[in-house]
Amino acid sequence: MAEYDFNAPRLFVDSPLQKDARIALDRAQANYLLNVLRLKAGESVLIFNGQDGEWRAEVSVEGRKSADLICMKRVREQTAQPDLIYAFAPLKHARLDYMVQKAVEMGAGILQPVITRRTQSTRVNLERMRANAIEAAEQCGILTIPEVREEENLERFLKGLDKDHVLVFCDEGAAVANPVEALAKLGNNPSGVAVIVGPEGGFTDQERALVAAHERCVRVSLGPRILRADTAAVAALAIVQSVLGDWN
Repeated sequence: MAEYDFNAPRLFVDSPLQKDARIALDRAQANYLLNVLRLKAGESVLIFNGQDGEWRAEVSVEGRKSADLICMKRVREQTAQPDLIYAFAPLKHARLDYMVQKAVEMGAGILQPVITRRTQSTRVNLERMRANAIEAAEQCGILTIPEVREEENLERFLKGLDKDHVLVFCDEGAAVANPVEALAKLGNNPSGVAVIVGPEGGFTDQERALVAAHERCVRVSLGPRILRADTAAVAALAIVQSVLGDWN
């Protein structure tokens, strides 16, 4: 990993970034910098927008409650969006927040809620998902904000999935075997990877058959224990990144 300043505060901003650009902060961001972190004029933060790399910026204080940032120097070039789709049955509230944050930390480039027969919650707050994705990216040095897609039913998701993508199916019905060995047979760096994890209670038999029918589906077991869906997210993405992704 390239040398990185782990001590500097870091913010996502929805503005173009270039030398000497002045970035207006919203009230929440200004409050965080001025009142929570107690930064003063001239102190620096790291900022990124998912397009222009990461910049070191100086705080410019405009009164007690408002502040701007001035771009000084680009410190990291922009990285490409990971071609890693994480497809999951939505959970409720805090557990969905946790799942989204951990999926982002593990390198997912697309977050795709999928509605199944046993899905706990069919109403997905996409703005909340995006806010959690941004927070995770800010905290973990990530330069790209994952795309948060609208929910769709399982069949439509599978039909729309690129046939070149490997579909890693975390199947509780698969024989307990080494998932690393199963994925290693695919070779390094496939054109794209999608990981799908079912709802609590699992996929129905019909849904399992539908997923398994995908042209490049690889069924993997996550071990002899039944994992909760949010735990399965971390386990599955760690395995995929270690074999097919950017840990390899």
